Amino acid sequence: MYKYDEYDQRTVDERVTQFADQTARYLAGELSDDEYRPLRRQNGLYIQRHAPMLRIAIPYGNLCPAQLRMLGHIARTYDRGYGHFSTRQNVQFNWPNLEDVPEILGLLATVQMHAIQTSGNCIRNVTADPFAGVAADEHIDPRPWCEIVRQWSTSHPEFSFLPRKFKIAINGAAQDRAIIRVHDIGLDLVRGTDGDTGFRVLVGGGLGRTPIIGEEISPFVPWQQILNYCEAILRVYNLHGRRDNLHKARIKILVKSLGVAEFARQVDAEFVHTRDGLSTLTQAEIDRVADRFNDPVLPELPAEDAGYAAQLAANKAFANWVKRNVRAHKAPGYVSVVLSLKKIGAAPGDISADQFDAVADLADQYAFGEVRSTHEQNLVLASVRQADLFALWETARSLGLATPNIGLLTDMIVCPGADFCALANARSIPIAHAIQDRFDDLDYLHDIGEIELNISGCMNACAHHHVGHIGVLGVDKSGEEWYQVMLGGDQGNQAVLGKVIGPSFAAADLPDVISTLINTYLDCRHEEERFIDTVHRVGIESFKTRVYVERDARLEGRKRPDAPNH
Repeated sequence: MYKYDEYDQRTVDERVTQFADQTARYLAGELSDDEYRPLRRQNGLYIQRHAPMLRIAIPYGNLCPAQLRMLGHIARTYDRGYGHFSTRQNVQFNWPNLEDVPEILGLLATVQMHAIQTSGNCIRNVTADPFAGVAADEHIDPRPWCEIVRQWSTSHPEFSFLPRKFKIAINGAAQDRAIIRVHDIGLDLVRGTDGDTGFRVLVGGGLGRTPIIGEEISPFVPWQQILNYCEAILRVYNLHGRRDNLHKARIKILVKSLGVAEFARQVDAEFVHTRDGLSTLTQAEIDRVADRFNDPVLPELPAEDAGYAAQLAANKAFANWVKRNVRAHKAPGYVSVVLSLKKIGAAPGDISADQFDAVADLADQYAFGEVRSTHEQNLVLASVRQADLFALWETARSLGLATPNIGLLTDMIVCPGADFCALANARSIPIAHAIQDRFDDLDYLHDIGEIELNISGCMNACAHHHVGHIGVLGVDKSGEEWYQVMLGGDQGNQAVLGKVIGPSFAAADLPDVISTLINTYLDCRHEEERFIDTVHRVGIESFKTRVYVERDARLEGRKRPDAPNH
């Protein structure tokens, strides 16, 4: 992963000192709430439903064992023994005391971590493929480019007070695992006709209140000019973005109102002024950043390990875990392993203090010290020897980190919801638990196959429900929690937004609704056909009709005096 240079460390240390002074003055009554609010947001501090919430940046999801152990220490010492991984690859603590936050930030700085730009109307944490640098289908490693964008955007004076928050994702593989199409700027690393590196640029994607898939405004920007081109995009946004209406302030609204062709024209006109400017990149700068990545040197191995093959054949449970939780690696004899944070009964994305420490130990012992967080709220051990997989699995299983459900129904993406978030209309975690309880048979889950379920507690869509195969959105109806269901969303190369199937459902109905959707799929699917492919082939109407017919029958059964009491 990237190691700070002297400038990086000084920047973070100075921010810690600055915020400690600001917080002390606020607690002493020398700063008002209005004066302190933008200062705390610049340092990742929110005021949630019950307590402050501190969001810590994990740039493009890269973590090392020392950082994991520090996060475990913070969870144990300053929180309630756990943290939560978000869909921006960051980690959140939900219960710190306000007066402790400067001390927490000081501790984070000792392991090259911070909370800068995890909140506020600025360029947020840059995200990427969690398998970057090791993926078998990768053509260009996006991590150095992510780091360059991070350094360029950190406290950039022109872009620290944008009309609204701004998110950038970068992909360098054949398969888009960074969901660049739902970001304000999505950068896709490509090769030009002469073999040179450049970027295909997408703009105006985003979920939330007005979900939109981003559109291409340039098929190829040379790598030397990518920051200048992004600067042109942000200048057009800064100039024309709405500041009078919070709900219409994102760049996606500007792109939609102008039209993508006109927006691109204005960016090109601004690019005339930014081209070859101060942000022009040189090969020396690329090399400087790339050299700060201390990637492990992997010893050469045979493509297949005989002992691994024998264990696969002899142990069904191990084989099921490998099928779901192990991914191909570009180096022969190695794989990447996904540690599931979706054990039945646990809040998806939550990790205990002891598990933080345990993952650090696993990384040290089996993965050359490399860990990645994913936007699906899991963790990745980037490089593991095939020969070590069985021992790793046995240890991870004892820690509750080896549920073989990656890509299955219970590998759901879930926001904290109204249990924590002041913006949420409804709870998310109890809905997740109810669905987990209904679908706790792993053999049945494997039979259902790949399916993505995303649950958001409000319109802000922190769980990306619009691009889930099944998306659930909490809504408020006269002070009661109800849930809209969407169907047909998908992420990746063919990102598409799901559609609401009809009127919302009471919380108690959600497990039955999901069961009906699954049963409809099982009745309609062709051999080896995924849930989402069946939905797109058959159409939403068949699923919708069956859901409401069965829902109405259940309601009628409850009304009958002689109906059994379930």
